[in-house]
Amino acid sequence: MLAPLFFGVLMLTHAQVWAAIDRLAEQASLSASGLAKRAGLDPTTFNKSKRITAAGRPRWPSTESISKALTATGTTLQNFVGLVEGSGIVPARAVPLLGFAEAGAGGYFDDGGFPAGEGWDEIAFPALGDEHAYALEVSGQSMEPAYRDGDVVIVSPAAPIRRGDRVVVKTRSGEVMAKELRRQTGKSIELKSLNTDHADRTLAMSDVLWIARILWASQ
Repeated sequence: MLAPLFFGVLMLTHAQVWAAIDRLAEQASLSASGLAKRAGLDPTTFNKSKRITAAGRPRWPSTESISKALTATGTTLQNFVGLVEGSGIVPARAVPLLGFAEAGAGGYFDDGGFPAGEGWDEIAFPALGDEHAYALEVSGQSMEPAYRDGDVVIVSPAAPIRRGDRVVVKTRSGEVMAKELRRQTGKSIELKSLNTDHADRTLAMSDVLWIARILWASQ
């Protein structure tokens, strides 16, 4: 259920994302199952029967499955976004990049979690609907297996956040963490750890400086 986190910011539909996978397979002269096989996935991963759950809800392709399909076909993320929109290549723009460790320091964000100040590096990434989106580079092993050392996550401080979304949270004490949102009320926020070796967290909202949704991860 990770793909909507990224594509939702571009205001794209479930049908558009799956159509892009079909186009990707067609470009490689493969069927949907052939693409899955080449990517090292279960042959049924991209089948049309897998695109709707038994309860009738849309099932989105996972970040991992898309990443493996892109690698298997030698396709860049930028070109894949173009396939999603049906318009070919999407121009990239410079996205601010900072490490998680640096993100805990002051001066890089305003109180809303928007990038501010100076000292940011930059990476190229397809244009997003959120002009304030930025990238954080993972360091260490505390977020494995979801995110590994050196992975880059694209974060949006403006994207709406729902239960089950992966988020980056910064506390007023300067701690920065990536977790899964379990529950949020006016008084507290419950976060599930991405690494079972680390405890889940419940924070008072008064201790949270900002929370931003993870849109995409380079893995």
